[in-house]
Amino acid sequence: MVYIAPREVPLSFDPRRPKIPRPPALPRFDLETGRPSEPAPPSTGPRSFADRLAELQVRRPAIPLLITGLLTVIAVLLATLLPLSALAQTPPAAPPTLPPAFVHPQAKRDIQLGEHRIGYALRRARRRSIGFVIGEEGLTVSAPRWVGQGEIDSALREKGTWILRKLHEQRERTRKLEASRIEWREGGSVPFLGEAVILVLDPRVAGAVLDSGANERDCAEPALPGVPRLTLRLGLPQAATAEQIRDQVQSWLQRQARRIFQERVEHFAARLGVRCTRLALSSAQTRWGSASADGSVRLNWRLVHFALPTIDYVVTHELAHLREMNHSPRFWDVVRSVLPDYERMRGQLKDDVLPAFD
Repeated sequence: MVYIAPREVPLSFDPRRPKIPRPPALPRFDLETGRPSEPAPPSTGPRSFADRLAELQVRRPAIPLLITGLLTVIAVLLATLLPLSALAQTPPAAPPTLPPAFVHPQAKRDIQLGEHRIGYALRRARRRSIGFVIGEEGLTVSAPRWVGQGEIDSALREKGTWILRKLHEQRERTRKLEASRIEWREGGSVPFLGEAVILVLDPRVAGAVLDSGANERDCAEPALPGVPRLTLRLGLPQAATAEQIRDQVQSWLQRQARRIFQERVEHFAARLGVRCTRLALSSAQTRWGSASADGSVRLNWRLVHFALPTIDYVVTHELAHLREMNHSPRFWDVVRSVLPDYERMRGQLKDDVLPAFD
């Protein structure tokens, strides 16, 4: 293919218009060397497109120098207008995390144990030694009247590791207790035999009915972990108060506790060769059960919140007392004879937290 360069079209000539002389050409300088360039040879005719392209390629090296100069000017302006602190600004450092402090509400004394400040309640009593009690409110120290403050501080430092461990355990237990607080409303949940049971208000129901939702699909597929599969339908209107819901649920739980405890007592009494003459429910705050020499057994009805292995341990523990009314090695051998892994169940009972019923 042949390329034909466009030709310049001369301006129209008007003979009546006077001819204006052209000004002399200004000297040209080379932008790279700064020296005067050689004058271009006089044009003898119209320039072709190839000539213009060649001239442009000769002048192109001057373009990068022009861009570099502009960037330098911009950088100088930025450095002048913006302070250095704005250019080198760093995010503020996070404040240091302080160790938790354990302060009793009635604390009048405190002591530093490791990284923790311990505020404790001091009680003077008629006793021979210094005692420590870790409760929901914190540390309580009981000391004889004749013991000085220096001896109390020495005893606290000596037992410091034990005190801090128990305080941390009590704080974690309190946190779990708050998390397990029951909301007495439609859709609330209550633990039963280690599982969460959803509360449903249904005026068509008489009393309370436990619905496991069992059908063919549920039997074929196991329940998803963490997803409640049990519902307790209560024969109450939708406008029922929290007290009404709580009372009806508590009555149902107590009925279930008596039924389940009776079954477990009969099962383990036969294996231990003992006879339970009377089974009663208790509402003790600090004891899970008790046994008497006449064969009567009392069990805390709130054990029904826990899984069945935990209930079995408490039942076996009390029935074993009908053979050994003590906690001697012989007693624990009796417990181990029917529950070889009773120590694991015993530890689970200590870790379990009763839900708050208020």
